[in-house]
Amino acid sequence: MRIGLTGGIGSGKSTVAALLVGHGAAIVDADQIARDIVEPGGPALAELVTEFGPRILREDGSLNRGELAALAFSDSRATQRLNAIMHPLIAAESRRRIQAAGDTPVVVYDMPLLVETGQQDLVDLVVVVDVPEEVQVARAVGLRGMDESDVRRRIEAQASREERLAAADVVIDNAGELAVTREQVEALWRRALASAASRNVDG
Repeated sequence: MRIGLTGGIGSGKSTVAALLVGHGAAIVDADQIARDIVEPGGPALAELVTEFGPRILREDGSLNRGELAALAFSDSRATQRLNAIMHPLIAAESRRRIQAAGDTPVVVYDMPLLVETGQQDLVDLVVVVDVPEEVQVARAVGLRGMDESDVRRRIEAQASREERLAAADVVIDNAGELAVTREQVEALWRRALASAASRNVDG
């Protein structure tokens, strides 16, 4: 059973992912893949330098993520150029890692841009972690120390809340207490295990 887990910045998707891992799910983390492919020698770094210039590199040849973000999120065209490089590489590596999970009953594909990149075909169930936009902003600023204007730019670059909800098979409301989120995740886990068992019987 492959679960696609998504949600906007500051939605608490990482919390839900951690709860699923605690239940025994294997996880394929798109953010980690994005970090891996921009390491020196990785498949994306040279393309990024060609597109955005050598100023995105530190003296040791590694990526200056802050500089890249400042350039890539400065306008929609720059964001599109970044996405054109990163998304196909992330999708290919994600597919490989999902397949490599083998016999694990439940695999969670943790992908913030699942809807935007049209990768729903990689999973059996799309789970959206949902909170109101102002909660997203407050959490990203308060918990991550991000600049509010940067957070709002990132929200605008992602799918709208309505678009994500329209793509959801399951919605986890993460605006309240952790205990409430935990209950929703436990219900999701029972559904996923039942589905995985059913697939094994049918197979």
